[in-house]
Amino acid sequence: MPPKRIKNYTGRYALVDGIPYTMPVSSSDSPALMAGFSCDWEKANALLPGNEIHAMKLPNGRAALMITIINYLDTSIGKYIEYSIAIACTHGSKPAPRILNTLLLGPYGTGQYILDLPVSSEISVKGGKGIWGMPKHKANLDFKVTDDQVTSQYEKDGQFAFRIEIDKPKSPSIKLKVGATNYCRFRNMLMASYIYFETKAGINLFGKAKGSLFIGDHPKVAPLKDIEINPDPFFTTFMPKTNGILDDHFECWFMTYDEPPKEMTEGLESVFPLGYSEDWLAPPSITDYEKYRIK
Repeated sequence: MPPKRIKNYTGRYALVDGIPYTMPVSSSDSPALMAGFSCDWEKANALLPGNEIHAMKLPNGRAALMITIINYLDTSIGKYIEYSIAIACTHGSKPAPRILNTLLLGPYGTGQYILDLPVSSEISVKGGKGIWGMPKHKANLDFKVTDDQVTSQYEKDGQFAFRIEIDKPKSPSIKLKVGATNYCRFRNMLMASYIYFETKAGINLFGKAKGSLFIGDHPKVAPLKDIEINPDPFFTTFMPKTNGILDDHFECWFMTYDEPPKEMTEGLESVFPLGYSEDWLAPPSITDYEKYRIK
């Protein structure tokens, strides 16, 4: 759970890159969905850059594609949707042994590597990328909840990218207090940020977990089509009201490769021109996504 130092500065203020924050950096009463889909370990691991991050191995030897979408309703930088597409991972000189990597989270640096992170607003991109190195970019997003289903769709540049549908769990009765580590690449460095959540969740596991993925041809997500995703999730979760804290502390390391890198990845040049708008793009409108269903 959150370190004591976070409690000690609660109610104080910060100003970073022109963005004002009331500390801690937090959100409240925000609905969220999570789902996990197994996929081929070798192919998922090949999507992770450098030598320091490795796809986590599930007990069956496969990797895990993690989808987390949060409809932030109350934050220091306004309302926005955050759409995380990630591979569960460990951090170290070599892949961690399966089973142990889910039991000993700290020693193996277990978390998730974020492959793509579209959000609704420009100010969220500026803060998330400029401070924590998150691969945020603005896109057309939605988050819809009905009596039976939770869905979220992602489009960019007029092109369908991604959609998830899950059956809504019957009752958000399980109390969760969890912390998570998010890894990503920025300025060709490996960044690690930490988030803490408290919520009540409805959770479906294995045979009771029902959901569908739709993956388009947009270059942000197209490589996911090749990692042999099992179309049946091994868990789905819906949290009607999450309360979260994003740690102001983060870590970063040089990212290393077996051969000299030939080009620079996205860096500070992608951040400094950004403004502080909280405006959203139009909601997704593409309806012929059935052809992109993962089967």
